[in-house]
Amino acid sequence: MSRPPLHALQGFVATARQGNLSRAAEALHLTVSALSHQIRGLEERLGQRLFLRNARGVELTADGRLLFERIAPHFDAIEQALRPFRAPRDNVLALTLMASFASSWLVPRLPRFLAAHPQLEINLQSSVAVVDFERDTQLDAGLRYGPGQWPGLQAVPLFDDWVTPTASPELISRLGRPTLATLDAFPLLGAPGGRWSQWFETFGGTSPKRFVATFDDSETLHRAAVEGLGVALGRITLTRPLVEAGLLVPLFDARLKAEYAHYLVYPPRSESHRGLAAFRDWLLAEARDYERQSAPKPKRAPRGNAGR
Repeated sequence: MSRPPLHALQGFVATARQGNLSRAAEALHLTVSALSHQIRGLEERLGQRLFLRNARGVELTADGRLLFERIAPHFDAIEQALRPFRAPRDNVLALTLMASFASSWLVPRLPRFLAAHPQLEINLQSSVAVVDFERDTQLDAGLRYGPGQWPGLQAVPLFDDWVTPTASPELISRLGRPTLATLDAFPLLGAPGGRWSQWFETFGGTSPKRFVATFDDSETLHRAAVEGLGVALGRITLTRPLVEAGLLVPLFDARLKAEYAHYLVYPPRSESHRGLAAFRDWLLAEARDYERQSAPKPKRAPRGNAGR
């Protein structure tokens, strides 16, 4: 058997890591058709099926997994060896982040950054998956919502988030506006326990045992609230554009601190990226301004109580 071409093996490794032909083709600057042709040719040359196709992408077969484990480390070693000889990419900054956070918070602010740094190009890649920066070396940094600890990454705190019940104007018109004491009688979106239980423990009322619907991501939860399905315990950062557009209404001034916070994260290799340094400084300034605007204001003590 003749030696498989190197570009076909590279395409195989990229597809195995992405688990998706489209994303792998984009990373390699190929068409999906060209990448598929490479992989079919490699499978024919080896006489083994390397991938199983499914609705969500591709999955390695047992033979494919064995091949990946044997050759992927060699591509990683080549990548590491070539890195010092590559031209600097300080004028291009590739970021990974959730699409919901990009559209609700970052993108509306980006024009200010690009106006101040016209020499920089921002490449945003939205994904719900947690990126492995050691494998995806084309990415320089990411914006994450989480506990603030990711092994091998520098995590720069940006700001906390807050949650508060929100509902559509249509639902309020149909059912009225709840009080803290009557909120449990309204259709609530979520699940028993968790943040809803903390809400009721903090601000009063009784957490119902049954909720109208549950969701596994914030964007779908907020969209369901917009459609009038029920009351969502919405994150301020994500719901603010919907509130400003008149699609959602915060029901109370009270807010509960969210479980996690927002961070800028990046691997050690990005420390010297001058574009990232400029973005980090700008991002921290934007985060401070946003936190000043969004954090709950402390209530003033009633007059006449001073000194008591």
